[in-house]
Amino acid sequence: MSRAATVMMPPAPNREDIGATWEYLQAGISKIMINLQDGMDMGTYMGIYTAVHNFCTSQKAVGLSQAGSGAAHRGAHLLGEDLYKKLIDYLNDHLADLLEQSKAHAEEALLTFYIREWDRYTTAAKYIHHLFRYLNRHWVKREMDEGKKGTHDVYTLHLVQWRTQLFEKVSEKVMSAVLMLVEKQRNGETIEHGQIKQVVDSFVSLGLDEHDSSKSTLDVYRYHFERPFLEATSEFYAAESTQFVAENSVVEYMKKAESRLNEEEERVRMYLHQDIATPLKKACNKALIADHSTLLRDEFQILLDNNREDDMKRMYNLLNRIPDGLDPLRQKFETHVRNAGLAAVSKVASDAEKLEPKVYVDALLGVHTQYQGLVKRAFNDEPEFTRSLDNACREFVNRNEICKAGSNRSPELLAKYTDVLLRKSGSGVEESDLDAVLTQIMTVFKYIEDKDVFQKFYSRMLARRLVHSTSTSDDAETSMISKLKEACGFEYTNKLQRMFQDMQISKDLNQGFKDHSKQLSEKQPLDSTYSILGTSFWPLAPPNTTFNPPAEVQDDLNRFTRFYKNKHDGRKLTWLWQLCKGEVKTGYCKSQKTPYTFQVSVYQMAILLLFNDKDVHSYEDIASITQLTPDALDGALGILVKAKVLLQKPDSAKPGAGQTYHLNYDFKNKKIRINLNIGTKSEAKQEEVETNKTIEEDRKLVLQSAIVRIMKARKKMKHNVLVGETISQIKGRFVPKVGDIKKCIEILLDKEYLERLDDDELGYLA
Repeated sequence: MSRAATVMMPPAPNREDIGATWEYLQAGISKIMINLQDGMDMGTYMGIYTAVHNFCTSQKAVGLSQAGSGAAHRGAHLLGEDLYKKLIDYLNDHLADLLEQSKAHAEEALLTFYIREWDRYTTAAKYIHHLFRYLNRHWVKREMDEGKKGTHDVYTLHLVQWRTQLFEKVSEKVMSAVLMLVEKQRNGETIEHGQIKQVVDSFVSLGLDEHDSSKSTLDVYRYHFERPFLEATSEFYAAESTQFVAENSVVEYMKKAESRLNEEEERVRMYLHQDIATPLKKACNKALIADHSTLLRDEFQILLDNNREDDMKRMYNLLNRIPDGLDPLRQKFETHVRNAGLAAVSKVASDAEKLEPKVYVDALLGVHTQYQGLVKRAFNDEPEFTRSLDNACREFVNRNEICKAGSNRSPELLAKYTDVLLRKSGSGVEESDLDAVLTQIMTVFKYIEDKDVFQKFYSRMLARRLVHSTSTSDDAETSMISKLKEACGFEYTNKLQRMFQDMQISKDLNQGFKDHSKQLSEKQPLDSTYSILGTSFWPLAPPNTTFNPPAEVQDDLNRFTRFYKNKHDGRKLTWLWQLCKGEVKTGYCKSQKTPYTFQVSVYQMAILLLFNDKDVHSYEDIASITQLTPDALDGALGILVKAKVLLQKPDSAKPGAGQTYHLNYDFKNKKIRINLNIGTKSEAKQEEVETNKTIEEDRKLVLQSAIVRIMKARKKMKHNVLVGETISQIKGRFVPKVGDIKKCIEILLDKEYLERLDDDELGYLA
């Protein structure tokens, strides 16, 4: 078959015959534009390419008489422009025909037509662009270099003409068909979403920069696709959500909204352009969430009251999508947790004085644990919800029904519970679980405002545990101090750590005393140990009674005192009799083959040893020999009488003058070792009073030192500014009252640390 018959092309024209050349080119372009699927042989392809070259370089055809290089340049320029214009005219005619054909289609049929013709047109444009490479490289490039607007490479020219001659006239109908398909899908119908993706891609491809055709923009896509798509989406969901809310519960609506939002995200992944993701999310959030946010928030309290965790998580995820959507929820959550904490405390606060520390702390922890879990699971551990939880816990830990009995009650009870945990056989908590329980203690400690109160009670109780060797383990004690140090710093735990050092030094000292006694061959009547406690580190006061220790005890004391002063000359020893204890064995009970061992205080020991000499002693004799004050003597005797170790005559409720005490030879007890060293409630109460008193005194000193420290650094400050700065520095230790700060300022003025200046200003006096 001849070449002409195969490609249905006229013969290659003479390069000087412009009319024939364009006729030849037009036939080739039509072949590509309309019948490319039939193929094109290499001869025809090269013929068209050559014809474009000849057309652009022909000189005689322009009819110019000038000769020379200038004429040649001008001729090529004119021929390039002529060819470019003829190509535009051809494309306009082709697109006008397509526009006419499009009028016969609607809805999905129009989409099918538009996509088919777009694919055919852009494929042809790539071929034609290649065939017109000579025009692109020379004439088009020169025009663009000279800044001529409206000149593009051949492929871009195809897109520009499509946009102006066809797209702008059919885009609304095409977009209407797209929106109809999307609405069908939203209503549950199955659609051919590939068509929409092809339309989206075509809209994006038409985004050409007017000033630089080598660059593309999304302007066409945003105006013709994104804008109407978002408007239609907002309208659809506004109508649907309004109707759904009217007919269903809020919880069901949240499930519906959640489902719709997921569908839209999937829609972006399937066939929309990624650029629409953010504005589409914003539009959906407004229609589905923001417009119904009041309704959702009103439901939150019901979900909280009924512990509907999954629904709260759903509500959190929805409202988290809109600006400030969660603020009202956080406020309601904080109020709810505070009320739950107050209710939990009220439930256990029937008798504030008899309240067990464990019961109180467990009530606080129970509320915190419950709502901390809720924050983690339902609110994604969000910092702002955690802050609301912290604010609520701080309120009900420091200001509740128990705290009405005294502002120091929470830290005091927490310290007492910690003491129970760290004492041997105190809590029943396994040592392996103890660290986890101490971590929970620190959770409550974190919320306590008066941390100095906890420190004061804790240090006194730690002192007793160390002196009496009743700690569960040194590891547990060290772990707790480490946790406190991490929470409050080195200064907070410095004295606590020094107490441990003193106990270790005391162990070494006792071993040295024993070795010293062996070297001197001194017989020790007592198996004694001594604890040397630094006055400035231990929260212990001297005994509040005089005391004459038994001779056996005094002899051993004298030996130890000589040994100690020989090692540390110049140090003064003050004996803390109220903390001393010992064991005495009995040999007088008639019915007991194995002697009893009494664990007693040193005061009880002094009383019992008197009965080695005779079986009966009067109250006055005991008081005279022991030199104990009535309070101390009555307490020691009362326990011995109550345990029936001694018999009191005449029998009365309390020991006192005129009574005599007999050794009970018929004493019986199921235990062999009997602890008689039991503190009375009045002693415990007195210790609490003394502790609280020292807290107030310590606070005055802390405030004064803070004020001096601030003024030393600043030299001059307004009175109110100084008060505010003092609160800021001290609040980590306790929450100071403004009145107390003002009193301390007055004290420092009197002591001439500060001076008054003009205009309510204070100055520092070096």
